[in-house]
Amino acid sequence: MTTTEHEVLVHAVRIGWTDDTFTPVPCPSLSWKTTTALPSWMQAAAEVAVSRQGVTTTVRIVGPDAVHVPWPFPPLEPRETVRVRVRVHGHDGSSSPWSADAEITAGFLLPGHWQARFIGSGSEAPHLLRADFDVRGAVRRALLHSTAFGAYDIHVNGAAVDDAELKPGWTSYQWRVHLDAADVTTHIRPGRNTLGIALTGGWYTERFGFRDAARRFYQGAPAAAAQLTLEYEDGTTETVLTDERWRWSPGPVVSASLYQGEHYDARLRMPGWSGPSFDDSAWAPVRLVAVPDVTPTPRALPPVRVVERRSVERVLTTPSGKTVLDFGQNLVGRVRIRVSGERGHVVTLLHAEVLEHGELGTRPLRNAAATDHYVLSGEGEETWEPRWTFHGFRYVQVDNWPGTLTPDQVSAAVVHTDMPRTGGFTTSHALLQRFHDNVVWGMRGNFLSVPTDCPQRDERLGWAGDLQVFAPTATFLYDCGAFLRSWLDDVMHEQQAANGVVPMVVPAVIPQVPGLFQPVAAWGDAITVVPSVLWERFADRDILQRCFRGMAAWVDVVESRTGGSGTKDTLLWEEGLQFGDWLDPDAPPERPGDAKADAGIVATAYFFRSADLTAKTAALLGRDADARRYADLAERIAQAFRNAYVTPRGRMMSDAPTAYALTIVFGLVDGAQRQALGDRLRDLVRAAGYRISTGFVGTPIICEALSSTGHADAASRLLTQTECPSWLYPVTMGATTVWERWDSMLEDGSINPGQMTSFNHYALGAVADWLHTHVAGLSPLEPAYRVIRIAPTVLNDLDDASAWHETPYGRASAGWRREGPKVHIHAQVPPNTSAVVELPSGDRFMVGSGTHMWVEDHPKPAPSRSRLTLSSSLATIIDDQQAYQAVLGAIAGIDATRADTFRRTTRWKSGRELREPLDKAPVEVLTAVEQALAGLPIGDAKD
Repeated sequence: MTTTEHEVLVHAVRIGWTDDTFTPVPCPSLSWKTTTALPSWMQAAAEVAVSRQGVTTTVRIVGPDAVHVPWPFPPLEPRETVRVRVRVHGHDGSSSPWSADAEITAGFLLPGHWQARFIGSGSEAPHLLRADFDVRGAVRRALLHSTAFGAYDIHVNGAAVDDAELKPGWTSYQWRVHLDAADVTTHIRPGRNTLGIALTGGWYTERFGFRDAARRFYQGAPAAAAQLTLEYEDGTTETVLTDERWRWSPGPVVSASLYQGEHYDARLRMPGWSGPSFDDSAWAPVRLVAVPDVTPTPRALPPVRVVERRSVERVLTTPSGKTVLDFGQNLVGRVRIRVSGERGHVVTLLHAEVLEHGELGTRPLRNAAATDHYVLSGEGEETWEPRWTFHGFRYVQVDNWPGTLTPDQVSAAVVHTDMPRTGGFTTSHALLQRFHDNVVWGMRGNFLSVPTDCPQRDERLGWAGDLQVFAPTATFLYDCGAFLRSWLDDVMHEQQAANGVVPMVVPAVIPQVPGLFQPVAAWGDAITVVPSVLWERFADRDILQRCFRGMAAWVDVVESRTGGSGTKDTLLWEEGLQFGDWLDPDAPPERPGDAKADAGIVATAYFFRSADLTAKTAALLGRDADARRYADLAERIAQAFRNAYVTPRGRMMSDAPTAYALTIVFGLVDGAQRQALGDRLRDLVRAAGYRISTGFVGTPIICEALSSTGHADAASRLLTQTECPSWLYPVTMGATTVWERWDSMLEDGSINPGQMTSFNHYALGAVADWLHTHVAGLSPLEPAYRVIRIAPTVLNDLDDASAWHETPYGRASAGWRREGPKVHIHAQVPPNTSAVVELPSGDRFMVGSGTHMWVEDHPKPAPSRSRLTLSSSLATIIDDQQAYQAVLGAIAGIDATRADTFRRTTRWKSGRELREPLDKAPVEVLTAVEQALAGLPIGDAKD
């Protein structure tokens, strides 16, 4: 949107949390954005007008609020449609014209108004449902409400009512199921009409669990329900319901499983099955199906959709002679084929994320077949795309294709919850840019109805710990507030049923897995962290109100589990099941929880964080007694933590990077002690050769811990490292998503031997939040970015970095670029906000909305090098990248295996000489190293 110099315009008026045309609640919040070229523009007041039933009412709202403003009108009635518009007035006397109307329909029903019966065949197998009905006159409006325990699609007179996929989505079905709403007025005609439903099991009949322990969690057959309300022009209404008068039949979908794939037999197609002219006399009467005793609630998050289509990039022939299609990107979805052949010919499509030594790498899928079958009808060219499954894949092996396969006959559909993109990061560092792209793709693949850990193997579950660490990154990249609110509804239902314990997986569908309902640090803490992130990023006070009881219950449960031995401080959480710093790179492949950081330190640090967040939430909600109670608890936990785990000299009892990062970032220490811990963390990072040494818990925050204690140089080396383990090692191996393990693919092209190896797992990509908030320097100082922090960190190993984010108030951006010895810093601040700027020089000031530029002297440092020898400190060698590469190259020139061992095992510590890890090397290696070091320039070293 463009504006003239003095023009003020209102746009993006939103009613509720999404841009859906239906609202799930009677009193949705209101939000809007302002566009203007006027500098430092701030809203003094706004007028909101609602038109309902021919009457327009206007209210005036004084102040700058423009995000989640409470509904200022009487509650909406079911099926009521209203139009809302906004105009604003600035402190400078400017005013906008009225915005365009935003129209919304109340998609909810009052208690007792839902009368539809759940129907089906009574079998797990996919099937079709249909019923004819008569319309007796002109229809003013037709509203359809529908849902299923399973996955369904609904048609009116042969046409699908929307483009949503896998409706109604996955929830904790024993507690709630989504209700979809659609305006189908244009589909209805006088006379005979037809409703048709295609129904499969979806998540409802899936078998959850690992390998042979997998079994169904939800019991019963899939079932669908629909309620069509016809409003006639004469003012009367009529309702069409699913009931025992409907009929059913098997269809062309022979079987469908999210994990195993879809089997489709085109010979069984029934053209026109959902239209009024179809003869269903051979169909059977439906059964009324028993389902969980819950009333469907309106869907409050965007639906799953096909959001992108991608072409085949390469057609490969494997060493064994198989045909494999490469789409060039690890994605989540399915493929569409165009094929011609004989009737009954079967084409098989097998999906996988990677190739292993040239063949499709299927071992990581475990028990998920990820295979689709298409049986041809033989009626000319046929086009087919599975609808009732999804796969995580880059490669598709095509078996039994009739004739010659050409790339244009197959395409890939990318499928996920349809959230608007709201953030990005750019840099000229090609590997780092690809890594950030991989983070985005990882989120896309795992935000499909619920936030999952992985999208490809026999798991795909809502692991709470993964989401907890990734939530800040997610809320920057996509408008996922409604998506996360929906998942939190399930968290709270599951938690209440578990007496305050947050299950490690939500929906909690794997009770056969030991510990599912035991409190686990960092996983259960999702109930405190995720609502707090939603408050910070979206100013969502409602989610704090809804989640506060769960937050407090979680902290209370953890408090009851601390100090069970009676020999230590009662506020240390050192007993029970813990995952600790899951997938520490030094943990054995089959024991991913064997981390360097003590599990008690991880657990107690998270206990403190949750108590602190609960105290702050209580204060925001005006719950003063609760605020005092949890603030006091947090302080006592912090003191117990310091007494037990932090030495007076600034060391952690568990001398591991994650222990230091948690203590620093969570605010468990301050002052000189905090700095001492930061210095020790820098030493540990250097000792590891600037290779990552943290798991799920430490990885998102280790760079922040370093940069916030004055060690941005170490964070920069860690970030840009390409040796394994590191963020960029997978990129050098061709990764297009973030991996579950640092070495999911070994350097020789073999898949990690562990039983748990995913190539699309976003948790280790959570460091992207630091790229956004610290490297580019764009973060919220007040909820919803009403006050923005612009504080870029200029890294030695980058030439530029920038980030943008569509905040609830409008587009904001920040970044920097080097030009010779100077750094150019830029920022964009949206209208109705302000920003606190912290320049690399230390200057700190506030600016208003508009576009800003600053230039500072900031030459790229060139380390001064003295003569290096075998007596030089290991710390000196590793801090000098040119020297490190010279040493490694000299060793590799004589003995590549010794060089690899040297690289992987050397601890680069101060006080140790280079000759120490080479004490058993032959003379020729030592001579080569000495010569390589002697050849380095003295004085100002250039990488």
